[in-house]
Amino acid sequence: MRKALLAVLLAAAVSPALAQEKTFELKLSHWVPASHPLQKALEDWGAAVEKASGGTIKSKVFPAQQLGKAFDHYDMARDGIADVTYINPGYQPGRFPIIGAGELPFLMSDAKGGSMALDAWYRKYAEKEMKDVKFCLGFIHSPSSFHSRTKKIVVPDDVKGLKVRPAHATMANYVTLLGGTNVQSSAPEVRDIIERGVADAVTFPWGSLVLFGIDKVTKYHMDAPLYVTTFAFVMNKDKYNQMSDHQKKAIDDNCNTEAAGRVGEPWGKFEDAGVDKVKAESGHEVYKLTPEQTAQWKKASEPLVKTWADNVRKTGADPDAAMADLRAALTKYNALAQ
Repeated sequence: MRKALLAVLLAAAVSPALAQEKTFELKLSHWVPASHPLQKALEDWGAAVEKASGGTIKSKVFPAQQLGKAFDHYDMARDGIADVTYINPGYQPGRFPIIGAGELPFLMSDAKGGSMALDAWYRKYAEKEMKDVKFCLGFIHSPSSFHSRTKKIVVPDDVKGLKVRPAHATMANYVTLLGGTNVQSSAPEVRDIIERGVADAVTFPWGSLVLFGIDKVTKYHMDAPLYVTTFAFVMNKDKYNQMSDHQKKAIDDNCNTEAAGRVGEPWGKFEDAGVDKVKAESGHEVYKLTPEQTAQWKKASEPLVKTWADNVRKTGADPDAAMADLRAALTKYNALAQ
């Protein structure tokens, strides 16, 4: 009886506070097809926030660049065109140099662990580097590599003379180092530029290769953990600041390292499953690298680490400490590439 009375009193104390809260309907924007696992990830994120907020924060997901181009999603969150957006920091070279560490070749081995490590590591830098928005969480996709229309890419010299659509700024620098030419485009445009011969090859994750139809215009596929891409969910600061403390907690409880793992894991499984899908298709050659070939790729990527470090120094951060911390986080979450 006493417990029941306490419950009633507690409900009476909490309910007026909730009743006074403003109701929000957040616009969640991304730029991949609605069939991509990111759609469900954002839907699940919105549902978790709605539940935690007692139903006062609802949301709607806008896929496939409905609210704006892929390259603009950070600024869309900053300017309030959308409330929460999915960004690829590497789409804007030089703007977010610190998080670019996650793009360096042969660093991460696993999507879930890599996502949690990236998120846990980047939080102390996000407040400065992404100060225009509220950083929610960071994550990666599974390790990926080259897919080509014209020839097998086995050693670094094979990139020379090729037109390549890179995944992000770091891979663009890699292509340039190896004597290739970069062709810039967002993910939804890749199939078209390869089909028209504007690009010969692409760096892209496996499941998405099939989803975007890029497997229809490529033939040769390097099965090696060459790189990952860093991503983030970011939120409009003004919208967040309009919320009550209770509502902010509902957001914060879903903008953390555990949430990053929940986004990274299913996407990782989706991408990993793409390897067998491509292998099962006729007319495709999927090949692995020998240890000697892998060593050549690692050696060729060494200047990228120096470039990253030089760019980080310009922000006032210490690149050696940042990289040591990132490696420690990757080790903690079992996602450091060997």
